[in-house]
Amino acid sequence: MSAPPPDVDTLTTPLAWLDPDGSIAGCNQAFARWLGVGSRRLIGRPLAALDAETPPRLSTALARLDPDGAPLRLRRLHLRHPDADERFADLWLSTDRDARVLVEAHPVDEFPGDDPALLLPSALAASLKGLAHELRNPLAGLKGAAQLLARRVEGDDSKELLGLIDSEVARLTALLDQLLVPAPPRPHAPLNIHAVLERVLRLAESDAGWAVRLLRDYDPSLPEFLGDADRLTQSLWNLVRNAIEAGAGNVSLRTRAEHGLRIGDESHPVALRLEIVDDGRGVPEDLTERLFLPLVSGRAEGSGLGLALAQQVAREHRGSLAYRSRPGHTVFTLLLPMPVEPETAE
Repeated sequence: MSAPPPDVDTLTTPLAWLDPDGSIAGCNQAFARWLGVGSRRLIGRPLAALDAETPPRLSTALARLDPDGAPLRLRRLHLRHPDADERFADLWLSTDRDARVLVEAHPVDEFPGDDPALLLPSALAASLKGLAHELRNPLAGLKGAAQLLARRVEGDDSKELLGLIDSEVARLTALLDQLLVPAPPRPHAPLNIHAVLERVLRLAESDAGWAVRLLRDYDPSLPEFLGDADRLTQSLWNLVRNAIEAGAGNVSLRTRAEHGLRIGDESHPVALRLEIVDDGRGVPEDLTERLFLPLVSGRAEGSGLGLALAQQVAREHRGSLAYRSRPGHTVFTLLLPMPVEPETAE
């Protein structure tokens, strides 16, 4: 019963098979790598014990699995081994001719649903740029008129109002500049992700002072990889600043290596998993499906470009940015491909 199907260790799809009592009888290497533990720690453990959902879904699905019926699909199941990090996957449950339960995992991002930024029609993006271009001339006219009026009016109240107009015009002009003139791409160079994070932490310390507790949880064994340190710094600083502005008292920056990870349509032997965890108010429910779209912000004074930029920087590095959030616990996860060390490739 516990003999594996032939050649499963040559597959990149995580697979496992169960004993009649629902415990894991065996798995391929991809399944163990994906969960982040050795296969010996999985054998004999009930599959349902890996279910981190509230309420649990796996035990119910296994109980209603019909040996003669169609496979069951559990969408975006939250799994976790006690000795490893949490994982998310679409799980297929089926039975073979020996009535053995087979488990096939298709890892997915934590963000619920498709990436909203990919759903933004190109025509709308072009329209935004066109609108931004058309608005620059009226804003320049308003700025000039305010400056001329400032020379003629008297009284502090009037000058204060004109100063407000001038500052708001400057703010809108800067926002339009960001839409019209994005940062040009630069050749990627070797970088240490922890050096980037230390720059971000220095920015956070100068901005928030002692109001926020900043925590480091680094994996020092991570190798250098090719990237744009300045763009990554700006991207990660946007995420940390959002956490601070959401009222977080603690912000943790965590790095780990992931093995056998799929990012988009590409599989990578090794990838960087960088998490920014905070205990702030969380993402407003009405923004969950639109959070990465340009000009979408949960704050009246926000530009709505910070997360859109962070998403873009992730793509520039062939990575992805996702999140999960509830009040008191928000996690933004950046996944980036990393070079394969010689000993890892063997």
